[in-house]
Amino acid sequence: PLIDSEVEGVKSRYSEIRIKAKANRAGIASLEAGPESALSVSEIIRTQEYQKRWDEGGTGFTAAYSDIGTSDEANFTAAEFVRNKIRETVQNSKTAELLAPTNTIGCKRLCADSDYYETYNRSNVTLLDVNSDPIEGLVKEGIQTKEKIYEFDIVVFAIGFDAMTGALLSMNITGKDGRNLKEIWSEGPKSYLGLSMSGFPNMFTITGPGSPSVLSNMMTSIEQHVEWIRDCINYMDLGGHSEIEAELAAEEYWTNQVEEIARNTLRYTCNSWYVGANIPGKKRIFMPYAGGIPPYREYCDEVAKNGYDGFQIL
Repeated sequence: PLIDSEVEGVKSRYSEIRIKAKANRAGIASLEAGPESALSVSEIIRTQEYQKRWDEGGTGFTAAYSDIGTSDEANFTAAEFVRNKIRETVQNSKTAELLAPTNTIGCKRLCADSDYYETYNRSNVTLLDVNSDPIEGLVKEGIQTKEKIYEFDIVVFAIGFDAMTGALLSMNITGKDGRNLKEIWSEGPKSYLGLSMSGFPNMFTITGPGSPSVLSNMMTSIEQHVEWIRDCINYMDLGGHSEIEAELAAEEYWTNQVEEIARNTLRYTCNSWYVGANIPGKKRIFMPYAGGIPPYREYCDEVAKNGYDGFQIL
């Protein structure tokens, strides 16, 4: 828990923290991104920097160097550091290797943990690799895998979620001409700025697909979207307008931009929920905007400044 002096220190600097968050790539005021390449420094310096960020915790680890998210070679240095940390922490070598990430680090959500890996040293904790021994179903005693029955008193289902699109699509939203959002997004979500979709007038999405969303501090991004939508509605009211929706050309342009930026990173190299890989049959497409908050905010502000360029207003 935070001590009183820490709480007071933060509250006394709210305005400063807000400004820094808005200017930060991930919308996190305290996150400092390293400007250098991981390959431009010695192994000793690199390891020291990784250790410092590892001790600090949180998501700052993958921001240690500028090319961890774009260079395979640079990323390997960060991933290998984490693998070695897991091997040092987890006493059972087989379990440690199962936990050690084999994919590009950062292409999936990080395990920014509080004693997560230490948990596997407990006598009542066992890690089951369902890739080699898949779960076949529930039985009276507990869980039946291909090899054996594991007895449990309680089974907790942690089966993932349909990120970024699931909630919207489950609402059965219908737009103009009876077009259903689920049908339109069958080949992947499309939007303009992650805020609006063509064919769905007066419908705004907050931190939707096509915005920084889950790649950012969600509080910072939610606040920006709410303020932008508020200003848009005020603009509509003052101008006597009643309807606004994204133009199809603008939607297609922005969706292509989101995809192009993502493909210039390493985020496509693994099966993550960022690309919908956890949902059978879901179109593989990178959903959040990976260009960072500052350029995204600038683009949104420019759209508004130019009379909501890319939107059809009636």
